Amino acid sequence: MASMPPTLWQRSLSWCRRNMPTRDSMERSRLLRPVAHRVLAPELWRFTRRSVPRGVALGMVAGFLFPVAQIAIAAIFALPFRANVPVAALTTFITNPLTTPILWYLAYRIGAWLIRTDMAVVTAPVAEQATGWLQWATSGLHWLWDKGPAFGLGLLVLTGGCAVVGYALAALSWRAWITHKWRNRHQRQHD
Repeated sequence: MASMPPTLWQRSLSWCRRNMPTRDSMERSRLLRPVAHRVLAPELWRFTRRSVPRGVALGMVAGFLFPVAQIAIAAIFALPFRANVPVAALTTFITNPLTTPILWYLAYRIGAWLIRTDMAVVTAPVAEQATGWLQWATSGLHWLWDKGPAFGLGLLVLTGGCAVVGYALAALSWRAWITHKWRNRHQRQHD
């Protein structure tokens, strides 16, 4: 008899277990060494109905706004908010090489819509005499000056929205899981 292949949920759960940071890995982190005694506090590693949604929201913030050291930043964010450190660290994986370009494009589109940058604007032409790396740098700075505010605003709006939605979904999922456990327990007692 052949065994059934694992479902998407089982594979996702397995991936989370493999990649969730451990207390030992956090303790060895050079970035967290100054605050390791605080990050490793037992209450920050418990899975509770309040700490898990906070961890999801803070992990999204760290994942969206910080391109490097996201796990360490999420762990540090978890301190004042008493969020679950492993959940915050794991949630930062929402941004990865596959999703980041899509999220950045979406952030730019949101920002452009909010500040109406798609309207035609008359600008002075970039210096035509510059060549090579100077032309590349000048055009890059011009693009950043032109599109940066829309991208920045959109990234902040997208981060806030995703953090709120992530918090709400985590809280609802926690509630549904607890309800399911109680129903199963109640059903076993009456059978």
